[in-house]
Amino acid sequence: MGVGFLGAAYLWVKAAHVIFVIFWMAGMFILPRYLVHHQEGLGDPAEEQRWITREAKLRRIILTPAMIAVWAIGLALAVNVGLLAGIQGLAWLHAKLFVVFLLSGYHGWAVGYSKRLARGQASLGNRQLRMMNEVPALAVTIIVILAVVKPF
Repeated sequence: MGVGFLGAAYLWVKAAHVIFVIFWMAGMFILPRYLVHHQEGLGDPAEEQRWITREAKLRRIILTPAMIAVWAIGLALAVNVGLLAGIQGLAWLHAKLFVVFLLSGYHGWAVGYSKRLARGQASLGNRQLRMMNEVPALAVTIIVILAVVKPF
């Protein structure tokens, strides 16, 4: 499939994008749960340190590198299909980019909350934090529907 500037590499680039999306989403599904367990373990210094270490490794090794790769590769794919060329019929892509932008904001919030917890500055109740766990699942559901079904 030799489409756009990616030419014959298009399917390989698309596969890389999906792989990094899976890495990012795996991290986004686990970090909020780590935050709940970390917050519940406050008061036990050994337990707190284990959660601080786990969260830092998750952020440094999986979450942030995967999100950067998703954005870089995703934008290349979006440009390849005509996002900047003003091609009509890409409303689904604009909506998908918007949801990914919101998910990236949530990523930033979760990473920031993880760092605040490491400093002992929890500001949410456990119930609120558990409700925040559902954000990545909702976002990925919307993103997949937009990417596969392309409803508009």
